[in-house]
Amino acid sequence: MPVSPRRPLPLRGRVFRGSDAIARGLLTRAELRSRAWRPLFRDVYADAQLAVSHHTRCLAAPRWVLPDQAAIAGRSAAALYGVGSVGPTQPLDVLVPMGHRFGPVAGFAIHTAESSEAEVRLHAGIRVTTPVRTCWDLAQWLAVEEAVAVVDGLVRRRLVRVETLQGHAHARLGLRGWKRLLRVADLADPGAESRPESVLRVRLVMAGLPRPVTQFVVEHDGRFVARVDLAWPRFRVAVEYDGVWHHDPEQLHRDRRRLNRLVGQGWTVLHVTAKRLKDDFEGVVTEIRHALRSRAR
Repeated sequence: MPVSPRRPLPLRGRVFRGSDAIARGLLTRAELRSRAWRPLFRDVYADAQLAVSHHTRCLAAPRWVLPDQAAIAGRSAAALYGVGSVGPTQPLDVLVPMGHRFGPVAGFAIHTAESSEAEVRLHAGIRVTTPVRTCWDLAQWLAVEEAVAVVDGLVRRRLVRVETLQGHAHARLGLRGWKRLLRVADLADPGAESRPESVLRVRLVMAGLPRPVTQFVVEHDGRFVARVDLAWPRFRVAVEYDGVWHHDPEQLHRDRRRLNRLVGQGWTVLHVTAKRLKDDFEGVVTEIRHALRSRAR
């Protein structure tokens, strides 16, 4: 029978430097390569029984890998602030100030740019870009709709204000990147409740449709009828984003009852699935535009 990998007590449930464990005689090189340990970065390992998340890797990187001047940034910084979801195997966004060299290193998306210490704070004991600097970097590094989706979350959690981002952009008038931040700030909406809803809203606006109201509450005679993801109240047109369907009969019942109430109040409700958002966005825009024009007449 195969021998179970050895797991010394001092390393259980921990992240550690492999070379240190070998130097202390806790493991041999062969034992370090066993299934008992999971590599996070070069020479950095975790107990395989430890649930490793992006957050875990963000906490480990500054201690074992990053230079003192670097800071967790971009989507990784937003995730540490509780916004967005980054997979455990996705690269960490790292900001390195101009004049310092680092990388390339596997497991990191390294960005070198002008930055100051005022744009970095300690969060959970590690260096992380401030919410305002995080938004600036998101605007530079991501597509507009993806950047807005994360900024929506930061605004919703009141970590930053849209007006602050607009002022930050105008204060940097003429500098490379200020227009991108201003565009992202102008499109941000704290009412958005999920990334797909944010992406859908931004793409619709960029396609030339009027800006919808997020999470609009429909009432009749002062009574609640329904809440919809996106709405053009003047035209009584609503759009609902349908994500992964969980085959919940009760949820289907509730959704259909809500839809019937909306239709009964004279609303047109269009549904957009993840597949159509990806593969048939032009068709989605055409349908919504047709609905708005029909109501306008």
